[in-house]
Amino acid sequence: MNASRERPNVLLFTTDQHRGDCIGLAGGVVETPNLDGIADAYFPNAYTEIPSTTGARRVLLTGRGSHACGAIGYSMGEWDERFSLAHVLATHGYHCINVGWRNLHPRRKLYGFHEVVPHDLQSDADEYWEWLTSELGRYAHERAGGIDANGWLARPWNLDERFHSTNWTVAESLRRLERRDPTKPFFLWCSHLKPHSPYDPPEFFWDLYIDRALPQIPVGDWAEPFAEPSVRIGRTAWRGRLGDERNQRQRAGYYGSITHIDYQFGYLIEMLRSNGLWENTLVVFTSDHGDMLGDHHLHRKCFAYEGSARIPLVLRYPDGLDLPTGTFDQVVGLQDVMPTVLDAAGIEAPGWMTGRSVFDAVRGARTRDFFHGEHSPCYDLTLGMHYLTDGRTKYIWYPVTGAEQLFDLTADRGERHDLAAVPDRAGELATWRERLIDILAGRDDPLTDGKRLLRTDHWYGPEA
Repeated sequence: MNASRERPNVLLFTTDQHRGDCIGLAGGVVETPNLDGIADAYFPNAYTEIPSTTGARRVLLTGRGSHACGAIGYSMGEWDERFSLAHVLATHGYHCINVGWRNLHPRRKLYGFHEVVPHDLQSDADEYWEWLTSELGRYAHERAGGIDANGWLARPWNLDERFHSTNWTVAESLRRLERRDPTKPFFLWCSHLKPHSPYDPPEFFWDLYIDRALPQIPVGDWAEPFAEPSVRIGRTAWRGRLGDERNQRQRAGYYGSITHIDYQFGYLIEMLRSNGLWENTLVVFTSDHGDMLGDHHLHRKCFAYEGSARIPLVLRYPDGLDLPTGTFDQVVGLQDVMPTVLDAAGIEAPGWMTGRSVFDAVRGARTRDFFHGEHSPCYDLTLGMHYLTDGRTKYIWYPVTGAEQLFDLTADRGERHDLAAVPDRAGELATWRERLIDILAGRDDPLTDGKRLLRTDHWYGPEA
Protein backbone atom coordinates (compact mmCIF):
# COMPACT_ATOMS: atom_id res chain seq x y z
CA MET A 1 0.00 0.00 0.00
CA ASN A 2 1.34 3.42 -0.97
CA ALA A 3 1.08 5.56 2.18
CA SER A 4 0.43 8.64 0.04
CA ARG A 5 -2.81 7.17 -1.37
CA GLU A 6 -6.11 8.43 -0.08
CA ARG A 7 -7.53 5.87 2.29
CA PRO A 8 -10.23 3.81 0.59
CA ASN A 9 -13.81 3.41 1.65
CA VAL A 10 -14.52 -0.14 2.82
CA LEU A 11 -17.64 -2.15 2.00
CA LEU A 12 -17.82 -5.42 3.94
CA PHE A 13 -20.75 -7.23 2.33
CA THR A 14 -21.62 -10.42 4.17
CA THR A 15 -24.20 -13.15 3.85
CA ASP A 16 -25.17 -15.82 6.37
CA GLN A 17 -24.95 -19.58 5.80
CA HIS A 18 -23.63 -19.15 2.25
CA ARG A 19 -21.78 -22.12 0.76
CA GLY A 20 -18.48 -21.48 -0.95
CA ASP A 21 -19.55 -23.40 -4.05
CA CYS A 22 -22.68 -21.25 -4.48
CA ILE A 23 -21.38 -18.26 -6.42
CA GLY A 24 -20.92 -18.02 -10.17
CA LEU A 25 -17.13 -17.91 -9.88
CA ALA A 26 -17.18 -21.39 -8.35
CA GLY A 27 -18.96 -22.91 -11.34
CA GLY A 28 -22.20 -24.80 -11.00
CA VAL A 29 -25.72 -23.49 -11.40
CA VAL A 30 -25.95 -20.56 -8.97
CA GLU A 31 -26.05 -17.20 -10.73
CA THR A 32 -24.23 -14.21 -9.16
CA PRO A 33 -23.44 -12.00 -12.17
CA ASN A 34 -22.90 -8.80 -10.19
CA LEU A 35 -20.39 -10.38 -7.82
CA ASP A 36 -18.62 -12.19 -10.64
CA GLY A 37 -18.34 -8.96 -12.60
CA ILE A 38 -16.50 -6.96 -9.94
CA ALA A 39 -14.12 -9.67 -8.69
CA ASP A 40 -10.45 -8.71 -8.67
CA ALA A 41 -9.42 -11.56 -6.37
CA TYR A 42 -11.30 -14.81 -5.78
CA PHE A 43 -10.28 -17.37 -3.17
CA PRO A 44 -11.83 -20.80 -3.87
CA ASN A 45 -10.18 -22.26 -0.76
CA ALA A 46 -11.69 -19.92 1.83
CA TYR A 47 -12.94 -21.51 5.04
CA THR A 48 -14.55 -20.51 8.30
CA GLU A 49 -12.70 -21.18 11.52
CA ILE A 50 -15.99 -21.72 13.38
CA PRO A 51 -18.83 -22.93 11.13
CA SER A 52 -21.69 -21.20 12.96
CA THR A 53 -22.72 -17.58 13.23
CA THR A 54 -21.74 -16.17 16.62
CA GLY A 55 -18.18 -17.45 16.77
CA ALA A 56 -17.50 -16.86 13.07
CA ARG A 57 -18.51 -13.21 13.35
CA ARG A 58 -16.20 -12.71 16.27
CA VAL A 59 -13.37 -14.12 14.14
CA LEU A 60 -14.39 -11.88 11.23
CA LEU A 61 -14.43 -8.69 13.30
CA THR A 62 -11.31 -9.31 15.40
CA GLY A 63 -8.85 -10.95 13.00
CA ARG A 64 -8.35 -13.76 15.51
CA GLY A 65 -8.80 -17.45 14.85
CA SER A 66 -10.86 -20.02 16.70
CA HIS A 67 -10.00 -20.28 20.40
CA ALA A 68 -7.88 -17.10 20.20
CA CYS A 69 -11.06 -15.05 19.75
CA GLY A 70 -12.60 -16.61 22.88
CA ALA A 71 -15.24 -18.76 21.16
CA ILE A 72 -15.35 -22.12 19.41
CA GLY A 73 -19.09 -22.38 18.88
CA TYR A 74 -22.33 -20.75 19.94
CA SER A 75 -20.85 -18.52 22.62
CA MET A 76 -23.14 -15.57 23.34
CA GLY A 77 -20.60 -13.70 25.43
CA GLU A 78 -19.69 -10.03 25.20
CA TRP A 79 -16.19 -9.19 24.02
CA ASP A 80 -13.95 -6.14 24.12
CA GLU A 81 -14.71 -3.72 21.31
CA ARG A 82 -11.09 -2.52 21.33
CA PHE A 83 -10.37 -5.73 19.41
CA SER A 84 -12.88 -4.93 16.65
CA LEU A 85 -12.22 -3.91 13.09
CA ALA A 86 -14.65 -1.01 13.45
CA HIS A 87 -12.88 0.33 16.54
CA VAL A 88 -9.49 0.31 14.83
CA LEU A 89 -10.87 1.98 11.69
CA ALA A 90 -12.75 4.57 13.76
CA THR A 91 -9.57 5.54 15.61
CA HIS A 92 -7.97 6.13 12.21
CA GLY A 93 -10.66 8.48 10.97
CA TYR A 94 -13.31 6.19 9.43
CA HIS A 95 -17.05 6.67 9.81
CA CYS A 96 -18.25 3.16 10.70
CA ILE A 97 -21.78 1.95 9.92
CA ASN A 98 -23.35 -1.47 10.49
CA VAL A 99 -26.69 -2.38 8.91
CA GLY A 100 -28.49 -5.71 9.06
CA TRP A 101 -27.97 -9.10 10.64
CA ARG A 102 -25.40 -9.12 13.45
CA ASN A 103 -25.85 -11.85 16.10
CA LEU A 104 -23.45 -10.02 18.40
CA HIS A 105 -24.13 -9.84 22.11
CA PRO A 106 -25.39 -7.65 23.72
CA ARG A 107 -27.43 -7.15 20.56
CA ARG A 108 -27.28 -3.35 20.48
CA LYS A 109 -23.68 -2.94 21.61
CA LEU A 110 -21.84 -0.77 19.09
CA TYR A 111 -18.58 -2.78 19.02
CA GLY A 112 -16.73 0.23 17.64
CA PHE A 113 -19.32 1.31 15.06
CA HIS A 114 -20.71 4.83 15.12
CA GLU A 115 -24.11 3.63 13.89
CA VAL A 116 -25.84 0.25 14.20
CA VAL A 117 -29.16 -0.58 12.50
CA PRO A 118 -29.87 -4.18 13.52
CA HIS A 119 -31.99 -6.90 11.98
CA ASP A 120 -31.44 -9.24 14.91
CA LEU A 121 -34.68 -11.25 15.19
CA GLN A 122 -35.64 -9.83 18.58
CA SER A 123 -38.48 -7.36 19.10
CA ASP A 124 -36.20 -4.96 21.01
CA ALA A 125 -33.33 -5.20 18.52
CA ASP A 126 -34.80 -5.45 15.05
CA GLU A 127 -35.34 -2.27 13.10
CA TYR A 128 -36.37 -4.22 10.02
CA TRP A 129 -39.31 -5.70 11.95
CA GLU A 130 -40.22 -2.20 13.18
CA TRP A 131 -40.16 -0.89 9.63
CA LEU A 132 -42.19 -3.83 8.29
CA THR A 133 -44.99 -3.34 10.79
CA SER A 134 -44.98 0.41 10.21
CA GLU A 135 -45.48 -0.26 6.49
CA LEU A 136 -47.96 -3.16 6.65
CA GLY A 137 -49.54 -3.12 10.10
CA ARG A 138 -48.95 -4.73 13.47
CA TYR A 139 -49.52 -8.30 12.27
CA ALA A 140 -46.95 -8.20 9.48
CA HIS A 141 -44.07 -10.56 10.21
CA GLU A 142 -40.97 -11.86 8.44
CA ARG A 143 -42.00 -15.44 9.29
CA ALA A 144 -45.63 -15.17 8.18
CA GLY A 145 -44.89 -17.50 5.26
CA GLY A 146 -44.93 -20.37 7.75
CA ILE A 147 -41.41 -21.82 7.33
CA ASP A 148 -38.86 -22.11 10.11
CA ALA A 149 -35.72 -20.00 10.51
CA ASN A 150 -33.56 -23.11 10.97
CA GLY A 151 -35.40 -25.59 8.80
CA TRP A 152 -35.36 -27.13 5.33
CA LEU A 153 -38.84 -26.04 4.20
CA ALA A 154 -38.91 -23.57 1.30
CA ARG A 155 -41.41 -21.44 -0.61
CA PRO A 156 -41.51 -18.08 -2.42
CA TRP A 157 -41.67 -14.92 -0.31
CA ASN A 158 -45.30 -14.20 0.59
CA LEU A 159 -45.12 -10.38 0.36
CA ASP A 160 -44.07 -7.89 -2.29
CA GLU A 161 -40.34 -8.07 -3.07
CA ARG A 162 -39.71 -4.57 -1.74
CA PHE A 163 -40.64 -5.76 1.77
CA HIS A 164 -38.03 -8.54 1.84
CA SER A 165 -35.22 -8.17 4.41
CA THR A 166 -32.62 -8.44 1.63
CA ASN A 167 -34.05 -5.34 -0.07
CA TRP A 168 -34.40 -3.51 3.24
CA THR A 169 -30.78 -4.17 4.22
CA VAL A 170 -29.44 -2.59 1.03
CA ALA A 171 -31.93 0.30 1.08
CA GLU A 172 -31.13 1.11 4.71
CA SER A 173 -27.39 0.89 3.98
CA LEU A 174 -27.80 3.47 1.22
CA ARG A 175 -29.86 5.72 3.48
CA ARG A 176 -27.18 5.64 6.16
CA LEU A 177 -24.45 6.38 3.62
CA GLU A 178 -26.38 9.50 2.59
CA ARG A 179 -26.25 10.67 6.21
CA ARG A 180 -22.61 9.81 6.91
CA ASP A 181 -19.86 12.30 7.74
CA PRO A 182 -18.73 13.26 4.20
CA THR A 183 -15.31 14.36 5.40
CA LYS A 184 -14.31 10.83 6.37
CA PRO A 185 -13.88 7.58 4.47
CA PHE A 186 -16.63 5.13 5.34
CA PHE A 187 -16.61 1.57 6.61
CA LEU A 188 -19.97 -0.03 5.87
CA TRP A 189 -20.75 -3.54 7.06
CA CYS A 190 -23.81 -4.48 5.00
CA SER A 191 -24.82 -7.75 6.62
CA HIS A 192 -27.52 -10.02 5.18
CA LEU A 193 -29.44 -12.70 7.04
CA LYS A 194 -29.96 -14.67 3.83
CA PRO A 195 -29.44 -17.20 2.32
CA HIS A 196 -29.90 -18.59 5.84
CA SER A 197 -33.26 -20.27 6.18
CA PRO A 198 -36.14 -19.68 5.88
CA TYR A 199 -35.49 -20.26 2.18
CA ASP A 200 -38.02 -17.76 0.84
CA PRO A 201 -36.76 -15.64 -2.07
CA PRO A 202 -39.16 -13.49 -4.09
CA GLU A 203 -41.00 -15.43 -6.78
CA PHE A 204 -38.78 -14.26 -9.67
CA PHE A 205 -35.72 -15.79 -8.02
CA TRP A 206 -37.56 -18.92 -6.93
CA ASP A 207 -38.66 -19.47 -10.52
CA LEU A 208 -35.04 -19.37 -11.73
CA TYR A 209 -34.31 -22.70 -10.05
CA ILE A 210 -37.48 -24.62 -9.13
CA ASP A 211 -37.76 -26.38 -12.50
CA ARG A 212 -34.05 -26.47 -13.30
CA ALA A 213 -32.03 -29.69 -13.38
CA LEU A 214 -29.76 -29.30 -10.34
CA PRO A 215 -26.52 -31.19 -9.61
CA GLN A 216 -26.68 -34.49 -7.80
CA ILE A 217 -26.36 -34.11 -4.04
CA PRO A 218 -23.14 -35.76 -2.78
CA VAL A 219 -23.61 -38.63 -0.34
CA GLY A 220 -20.50 -40.15 1.21
CA ASP A 221 -19.78 -43.83 1.61
CA TRP A 222 -19.62 -42.99 5.32
CA ALA A 223 -22.96 -41.12 5.58
CA GLU A 224 -25.48 -43.90 6.17
CA PRO A 225 -25.79 -43.17 9.95
CA PHE A 226 -27.36 -39.80 9.02
CA ALA A 227 -29.99 -41.23 6.67
CA GLU A 228 -33.09 -40.93 8.86
CA PRO A 229 -36.24 -41.97 6.96
CA SER A 230 -37.89 -38.93 5.39
CA VAL A 231 -41.26 -39.54 7.03
CA ARG A 232 -39.72 -38.97 10.47
CA ILE A 233 -37.86 -35.72 9.73
CA GLY A 234 -38.82 -32.66 11.73
CA ARG A 235 -38.73 -29.34 9.95
CA THR A 236 -35.58 -28.25 11.82
CA ALA A 237 -33.80 -31.62 11.63
CA TRP A 238 -30.00 -31.61 11.30
CA ARG A 239 -29.96 -34.99 9.53
CA GLY A 240 -32.16 -37.22 7.39
CA ARG A 241 -33.30 -37.97 3.84
CA LEU A 242 -35.67 -35.40 2.41
CA GLY A 243 -36.53 -37.05 -0.89
CA ASP A 244 -36.22 -35.59 -4.37
CA GLU A 245 -39.11 -33.10 -4.29
CA ARG A 246 -38.21 -31.63 -0.90
CA ASN A 247 -34.55 -31.42 -1.90
CA GLN A 248 -35.53 -29.58 -5.10
CA ARG A 249 -37.60 -27.02 -3.20
CA GLN A 250 -34.94 -26.53 -0.55
CA ARG A 251 -32.23 -25.87 -3.10
CA ALA A 252 -34.45 -23.69 -5.28
CA GLY A 253 -35.20 -21.52 -2.26
CA TYR A 254 -31.57 -21.41 -1.18
CA TYR A 255 -30.12 -20.72 -4.63
CA GLY A 256 -32.84 -18.17 -5.36
CA SER A 257 -32.00 -16.35 -2.12
CA ILE A 258 -28.37 -16.06 -3.22
CA THR A 259 -29.24 -14.67 -6.65
CA HIS A 260 -31.67 -12.24 -5.00
CA ILE A 261 -28.84 -11.00 -2.78
CA ASP A 262 -26.62 -10.64 -5.83
CA TYR A 263 -29.19 -8.45 -7.61
CA GLN A 264 -29.44 -6.22 -4.55
CA PHE A 265 -25.64 -6.14 -4.41
CA GLY A 266 -25.77 -4.91 -8.00
CA TYR A 267 -28.20 -2.17 -7.00
CA LEU A 268 -25.87 -1.08 -4.20
CA ILE A 269 -22.95 -0.95 -6.65
CA GLU A 270 -25.02 1.15 -9.08
CA MET A 271 -25.91 3.65 -6.36
CA LEU A 272 -22.31 3.90 -5.16
CA ARG A 273 -21.23 4.60 -8.73
CA SER A 274 -23.88 7.26 -9.25
CA ASN A 275 -22.81 8.98 -6.01
CA GLY A 276 -19.11 8.93 -6.92
CA LEU A 277 -18.23 6.54 -4.11
CA TRP A 278 -17.41 3.37 -6.03
CA GLU A 279 -13.99 4.07 -7.50
CA ASN A 280 -12.16 4.33 -4.17
CA THR A 281 -14.04 1.56 -2.35
CA LEU A 282 -12.55 -1.75 -1.26
CA VAL A 283 -15.20 -4.49 -1.38
CA VAL A 284 -14.92 -7.67 0.66
CA PHE A 285 -17.69 -10.20 -0.01
CA THR A 286 -17.83 -13.20 2.33
CA SER A 287 -19.99 -15.25 4.68
CA ASP A 288 -19.75 -16.67 8.19
CA HIS A 289 -20.25 -20.34 7.23
CA GLY A 290 -22.07 -22.55 4.75
CA ASP A 291 -25.11 -24.83 4.69
CA MET A 292 -25.02 -28.63 4.33
CA LEU A 293 -28.21 -28.43 2.22
CA GLY A 294 -28.71 -32.19 2.26
CA ASP A 295 -25.11 -33.21 1.46
CA HIS A 296 -24.49 -36.58 3.11
CA HIS A 297 -28.06 -36.44 4.51
CA LEU A 298 -27.01 -33.47 6.71
CA HIS A 299 -28.62 -30.06 7.14
CA ARG A 300 -27.78 -26.69 8.67
CA LYS A 301 -24.17 -26.01 9.80
CA CYS A 302 -21.50 -26.64 12.51
CA PHE A 303 -19.85 -29.39 10.43
CA ALA A 304 -16.32 -29.57 9.01
CA TYR A 305 -17.56 -30.76 5.60
CA GLU A 306 -17.30 -28.54 2.54
CA GLY A 307 -20.96 -27.51 2.50
CA SER A 308 -20.70 -26.09 6.02
CA ALA A 309 -17.05 -25.01 6.34
CA ARG A 310 -16.18 -23.59 2.91
CA ILE A 311 -17.25 -19.98 2.28
CA PRO A 312 -17.10 -17.43 -0.55
CA LEU A 313 -14.38 -14.78 -0.39
CA VAL A 314 -14.15 -12.22 -3.19
CA LEU A 315 -12.36 -8.85 -3.24
CA ARG A 316 -12.72 -5.81 -5.45
CA TYR A 317 -9.75 -3.42 -5.24
CA PRO A 318 -10.13 0.33 -4.83
CA ASP A 319 -8.65 2.51 -7.54
CA GLY A 320 -4.92 2.95 -7.11
CA LEU A 321 -4.32 -0.39 -5.40
CA ASP A 322 -2.06 -1.99 -7.98
CA LEU A 323 -2.13 -5.72 -7.32
CA PRO A 324 -2.43 -8.88 -9.41
CA THR A 325 -5.95 -10.04 -10.17
CA GLY A 326 -7.41 -13.50 -10.66
CA THR A 327 -8.06 -16.70 -8.73
CA PHE A 328 -5.73 -17.47 -5.82
CA ASP A 329 -5.62 -21.00 -4.44
CA GLN A 330 -4.01 -20.34 -1.07
CA VAL A 331 -6.16 -21.41 1.88
CA VAL A 332 -7.58 -18.38 3.73
CA GLY A 333 -10.19 -17.68 6.39
CA LEU A 334 -12.30 -15.11 8.17
CA GLN A 335 -9.45 -14.12 10.48
CA ASP A 336 -7.72 -12.75 7.38
CA VAL A 337 -10.43 -10.17 6.60
CA MET A 338 -9.46 -7.61 9.25
CA PRO A 339 -5.72 -7.59 8.39
CA THR A 340 -6.64 -7.34 4.69
CA VAL A 341 -8.79 -4.27 5.26
CA LEU A 342 -6.12 -2.63 7.41
CA ASP A 343 -3.49 -3.43 4.78
CA ALA A 344 -5.56 -1.69 2.08
CA ALA A 345 -6.09 1.30 4.39
CA GLY A 346 -2.41 1.61 5.24
CA ILE A 347 -3.04 0.98 8.95
CA GLU A 348 -0.52 -0.98 10.99
CA ALA A 349 -1.91 -4.37 12.03
CA PRO A 350 -2.44 -4.76 15.81
CA GLY A 351 -0.33 -7.47 17.40
CA TRP A 352 -3.30 -9.42 18.74
CA MET A 353 -4.42 -10.66 15.32
CA THR A 354 -3.66 -14.21 14.21
CA GLY A 355 -4.83 -13.66 10.63
CA ARG A 356 -2.83 -12.09 7.86
CA SER A 357 -3.65 -9.99 4.84
CA VAL A 358 -4.76 -12.00 1.82
CA PHE A 359 -2.83 -9.45 -0.23
CA ASP A 360 0.25 -11.42 0.85
CA ALA A 361 -1.13 -14.36 -1.14
CA VAL A 362 -2.05 -12.08 -4.04
CA ARG A 363 1.51 -10.79 -4.10
CA GLY A 364 2.79 -14.36 -4.27
CA ALA A 365 4.13 -14.67 -0.73
CA ARG A 366 3.91 -17.96 1.11
CA THR A 367 1.07 -17.80 3.63
CA ARG A 368 -0.10 -20.62 5.92
CA ASP A 369 0.62 -24.26 5.10
CA PHE A 370 -2.80 -25.36 6.32
CA PHE A 371 -5.89 -24.03 8.01
CA HIS A 372 -7.44 -25.02 11.36
CA GLY A 373 -11.11 -24.88 12.31
CA GLU A 374 -13.22 -26.31 15.11
CA HIS A 375 -16.67 -26.37 16.65
CA SER A 376 -17.95 -27.39 20.06
CA PRO A 377 -20.84 -29.91 20.08
CA CYS A 378 -24.13 -28.55 18.82
CA TYR A 379 -26.82 -31.04 17.79
CA ASP A 380 -25.14 -33.99 19.49
CA LEU A 381 -22.16 -34.33 21.85
CA THR A 382 -20.35 -36.60 19.41
CA LEU A 383 -20.32 -33.93 16.67
CA GLY A 384 -17.80 -31.59 18.29
CA MET A 385 -14.79 -31.56 15.97
CA HIS A 386 -11.47 -30.14 14.82
CA TYR A 387 -10.47 -29.96 11.17
CA LEU A 388 -7.40 -29.10 9.11
CA THR A 389 -7.14 -28.42 5.39
CA ASP A 390 -4.73 -27.02 2.84
CA GLY A 391 -7.41 -26.87 0.16
CA ARG A 392 -6.22 -30.19 -1.31
CA THR A 393 -6.68 -32.54 1.66
CA LYS A 394 -8.94 -32.36 4.70
CA TYR A 395 -8.49 -34.07 8.08
CA ILE A 396 -11.29 -34.19 10.68
CA TRP A 397 -11.10 -35.45 14.27
CA TYR A 398 -14.01 -36.00 16.67
CA PRO A 399 -12.74 -35.86 20.29
CA VAL A 400 -15.71 -37.65 21.88
CA THR A 401 -15.63 -40.72 19.63
CA GLY A 402 -11.99 -40.52 18.56
CA ALA A 403 -13.06 -40.98 14.94
CA GLU A 404 -10.90 -39.54 12.15
CA GLN A 405 -11.75 -38.75 8.54
CA LEU A 406 -9.47 -37.95 5.62
CA PHE A 407 -10.60 -36.58 2.25
CA ASP A 408 -8.76 -35.92 -1.00
CA LEU A 409 -10.37 -32.62 -2.01
CA THR A 410 -8.53 -32.46 -5.33
CA ALA A 411 -10.10 -35.67 -6.59
CA ASP A 412 -13.21 -35.64 -4.40
CA ARG A 413 -14.40 -32.17 -3.42
CA GLY A 414 -17.77 -33.66 -2.56
CA GLU A 415 -16.10 -35.74 0.19
CA ARG A 416 -17.81 -38.94 -0.93
CA HIS A 417 -14.89 -41.20 0.04
CA ASP A 418 -13.35 -41.29 3.52
CA LEU A 419 -9.72 -42.38 3.17
CA ALA A 420 -8.85 -42.60 6.89
CA ALA A 421 -8.90 -46.42 6.87
CA VAL A 422 -7.10 -46.84 3.54
CA PRO A 423 -3.70 -48.48 4.26
CA ASP A 424 -1.86 -46.48 1.60
CA ARG A 425 -2.96 -43.27 3.31
CA ALA A 426 -1.81 -44.21 6.82
CA GLY A 427 1.33 -42.05 6.67
CA GLU A 428 -0.63 -39.05 5.38
CA LEU A 429 -3.23 -39.52 8.12
CA ALA A 430 -0.47 -39.60 10.76
CA THR A 431 1.05 -36.37 9.40
CA TRP A 432 -2.24 -34.51 9.69
CA ARG A 433 -2.82 -35.93 13.16
CA GLU A 434 0.60 -34.65 14.29
CA ARG A 435 -0.25 -31.20 12.96
CA LEU A 436 -3.38 -31.08 15.07
CA ILE A 437 -1.48 -32.32 18.13
CA ASP A 438 1.00 -29.45 17.67
CA ILE A 439 -1.82 -26.89 17.47
CA LEU A 440 -3.60 -28.17 20.58
CA ALA A 441 -0.37 -28.56 22.55
CA GLY A 442 0.57 -25.00 21.69
CA ARG A 443 -2.55 -23.68 23.37
CA ASP A 444 -2.26 -26.07 26.35
CA ASP A 445 -5.45 -27.88 25.40
CA PRO A 446 -6.40 -30.97 27.47
CA LEU A 447 -7.30 -32.79 24.24
CA THR A 448 -3.62 -33.72 23.85
CA ASP A 449 -0.62 -34.63 26.00
CA GLY A 450 1.71 -33.41 23.26
CA LYS A 451 2.16 -36.92 21.86
CA ARG A 452 -1.37 -38.18 21.26
CA LEU A 453 -4.87 -36.88 20.72
CA LEU A 454 -6.95 -37.56 23.85
CA ARG A 455 -10.61 -38.44 23.74
CA THR A 456 -13.07 -36.80 26.09
CA ASP A 457 -16.59 -37.55 27.24
CA HIS A 458 -17.34 -33.84 27.63
CA TRP A 459 -15.92 -30.72 26.03
CA TYR A 460 -13.21 -28.16 26.54
CA GLY A 461 -13.06 -24.71 25.07
CA PRO A 462 -12.86 -21.03 25.94
CA GLU A 463 -16.62 -20.81 26.52
CA ALA A 464 -16.99 -24.16 28.30
